[in-house]
Amino acid sequence: MNWKIEFFSDMVEEQTLAFPKGILADFLRVVELIEEFGPVIGRPHTAPFSKGLFEIRAKGREGIGRSIFCSVRDRKLIILHSFIKKTQKIPQKEMDKALKRMKEITK
Repeated sequence: MNWKIEFFSDMVEEQTLAFPKGILADFLRVVELIEEFGPVIGRPHTAPFSKGLFEIRAKGREGIGRSIFCSVRDRKLIILHSFIKKTQKIPQKEMDKALKRMKEITK
C-alpha cells in the first residue's frame, strides 16, 4: 500500500502549488518518492523538523521551498504549511503555524 498525501486546507494546497516552477517541479518529484517509499526517505528530500513535524525540502533555481507535514495514520500525511524559505533559519512564525494546524487535526 502506498502513502497518501493530503493538504490541511485548500489554501495550503494553493500556496504549495503556487511555488515557482523549478521549486514546484522538485516538490512534485519528492511527493512521488514519498508516495512510493514513505516519508522517511531522508535528506536532501525530507528531514525531521520538530515536535512530530517533518519537512519536504524542495529546491529550484528560484530558491528553496519548504512544506511542513505530519503523519496522521494509515499511511496518510498531511501537508500543514508551505512557504518559500528566505533566511538560513526557518522563522518561528512558520513553525508556529504548522504546530497549530497539527494540533487541530490530532485532537
